[in-house]
Amino acid sequence: MIRINLLPHREMKRAARQRQFVFLAIGSVVLGAGIVVLAHTYIAAQIDNQKSRNELLKAENAKLDKQIEEIKVLREQTQALLARKQVVETLQSNRAEVVRLLDSLARQLPDGVYLKSVKQNGPKVNLLGYAQSSARVSTLMRNLESTPLLGTTELVEIKAVTLGGQRINEFSLNVQIRRAAPEAATGGAADAAKGAAAPKKGLEQKP
Repeated sequence: MIRINLLPHREMKRAARQRQFVFLAIGSVVLGAGIVVLAHTYIAAQIDNQKSRNELLKAENAKLDKQIEEIKVLREQTQALLARKQVVETLQSNRAEVVRLLDSLARQLPDGVYLKSVKQNGPKVNLLGYAQSSARVSTLMRNLESTPLLGTTELVEIKAVTLGGQRINEFSLNVQIRRAAPEAATGGAADAAKGAAAPKKGLEQKP
């Protein structure tokens, strides 16, 4: 016996496929929406995390800037203190320099040589005076160079003048002071004070 299916099977299959398509579409939309929500949540969390990191970095940078300013101020104060310390050490090392200079000049002046002016500009000292002869000026220069305090001497000028009815030589020379180290200067202050008490032969002030 032959059976004939008179039901609209094509329409039923088509309707089933449509329902399946709708289910798949809805599932895809729901899945896509879930993925979008998850991605948005993850990105938002990453953005918030990065913002918190940026805020932390800004706060740390502000602290570092403040510390740098403090270090700069401390460095300036340190430089100022070192400069003051250097000035104090220089003054301490050279406080007896004038006394030692005058003592050396008095001890090294040969007979027949008289000083009328002693001018100091830093380590440079200019001597003006009178000598009975140019040879005595040469002797004075050698004597000064042989002292521990004084170094190179330079004759600026020597000329014949008449003073008190006598013809003598007027000279001008420069001499360099050997700057002593602070340790040596402090130790030599007592010796310089003793030397200052010695008689200063030949050191006179002429008009």
